[in-house]
Amino acid sequence: MKKFLSVLLAMAMLLSLTSALAEEVINVGTIKGPTGMAMAGIMENNDGTYAFTVAAAPEELTAKIIKGEVDIAAVPANLASVLYNKTEGEVKLLSIISRSMLYLLEKGETIQSPADLEGKTIVMAGQGSTPEYVLNYVLKQNNINAAVEFKSEHAEVISLAASDMADVVVIPEPNVTALMQKAPDFRVALNLGTCFDEAAAAAGYENARLSMSAVVVRNDLLENNPEAVKTFLTQLEESILWATSEETMPACADAIAKHGIIPAAPVALKALPNCNLTFVQGADMEAQLTPMLQVLFDENPASVGGKLPGEDFWVVMEVPAAE
Repeated sequence: MKKFLSVLLAMAMLLSLTSALAEEVINVGTIKGPTGMAMAGIMENNDGTYAFTVAAAPEELTAKIIKGEVDIAAVPANLASVLYNKTEGEVKLLSIISRSMLYLLEKGETIQSPADLEGKTIVMAGQGSTPEYVLNYVLKQNNINAAVEFKSEHAEVISLAASDMADVVVIPEPNVTALMQKAPDFRVALNLGTCFDEAAAAAGYENARLSMSAVVVRNDLLENNPEAVKTFLTQLEESILWATSEETMPACADAIAKHGIIPAAPVALKALPNCNLTFVQGADMEAQLTPMLQVLFDENPASVGGKLPGEDFWVVMEVPAAE
C-alpha cells in the first residue's frame, strides 16, 4: 500500500511539474512578411521558452490575442490600438519594431519629391487601410492633386507595373524587391515614411515617425511574469540588431526563409535593408506613434479601434540592454 501511495505521489508531482513547465511556455504570434522579420532571431534561438504561430494575415492573430491564446504578438501598429480598445486595455504596446516599408516607385525619373506627384495617377492596394491613409495625408499636407487607383492586392499592382500598365505605384517591401526583379526599369522614387514624417513635422508633430509594425502583450502576462516580458524585449532587440547588421543579415535572411516568414532567402536579404526594422521602447513610443494614430483616427476612427488609446496603452519597462 505504501509503495502504491508513493507511486501515486510521484505521479502527482510529475504531473504538477509538467503542468508548471507548460504554463511557462509563452505563446508568441507573428505575421509572414516584414512584420515577422524582427522575430527571426528569437525563433532561431528558441530554447522552448516560446511557442510560435506564424500567421498569413493579421486577422488570423486577432482572435487568438483577444482570447488569450497568444501572449505576445507582432502586428501592424494600428492593430495594436484596435486590440487595446477591443479588450478594454487588456492588450498593451510593448515596442515599435519597424518604420515605414511603404515606397512609391516609378518607371522613369520624373518624381523627386511629393510635389512631383501633381497630376499623376498612382496605382496601389490597401484601400481602407494604413497605406491609403498615409498617402492621403502626404498628398493633403502638400496640397497635391493626384489620382489614386486601388487594386485588390499588391500582386496585381506588381503585375500591372511589370506589364507597362502602371507607371507610378505604391507598394511595401518585400513587394518592392519583387517588382524590381521583374521590371528593373522601375526605381524607388519616394519613401512614404520619410514623406509622412516631414508632413507631420510641418504640422507640428516634431517627433512623428511612420511606424508600421509593433509588438503587443496581454496584460495578464505583463502582471504575472514581468521578468519574462523583460527577457523577451531584450531578445527582441538582439534579434533586430541581428537583422539589421550587414555582417549578420545573410544569416538572418536564411532564418527568415527557414521559419516561413518570407519563402526565399535571397528575396528576404534584398528586402531587409528597406524594411527599416527598429527597436523603440518606453516613452519614445508615445511621442513617435501618437501622430500616426491621430492621422489614422482622423481618416477613419475604426482604423485605430474607434478611439485613441489611453495612457496605459504604452508599456514602459526597465529593459536590460542587448549586447
